[in-house]
Amino acid sequence: VQLVESGGGLVQAGGSLRLSCAASGFTFDDYAIGWFRQAPGKEREGVSSIHSNVGSTYYADSVKGRFTISSDNAKNTVYLQMSSLKPEDTAVYYCAAEGSSWPHNESAILPAYEWDYWGQGTQVTVSS
Repeated sequence: VQLVESGGGLVQAGGSLRLSCAASGFTFDDYAIGWFRQAPGKEREGVSSIHSNVGSTYYADSVKGRFTISSDNAKNTVYLQMSSLKPEDTAVYYCAAEGSSWPHNESAILPAYEWDYWGQGTQVTVSS
């Protein structure tokens, strides 16, 4: 099983980045994919998730209206389009996969310890 994030970098406040999470080694359609972030000294925070088979997405309040998650099942890849970036978005961003029957709807995201597989992370730095 492998999850590989890419697309991080340094951007000015107000700018945009698109993160990618390429998955392999499991049945992509059967899993939810989530994006988490962790800033220095802070806990890992659930940012967004998608379960393409269910047709549901979740966004943390802090990113609603600015971030968009999407899935390309043909490529086993999930994207996180991040716009209107703020310095407080600075963190290492991780993607994760979870394969239980939990609904993964718009109201909540499973805590980090519940997710089955993790990528290595990609740094996003937003300068003011």
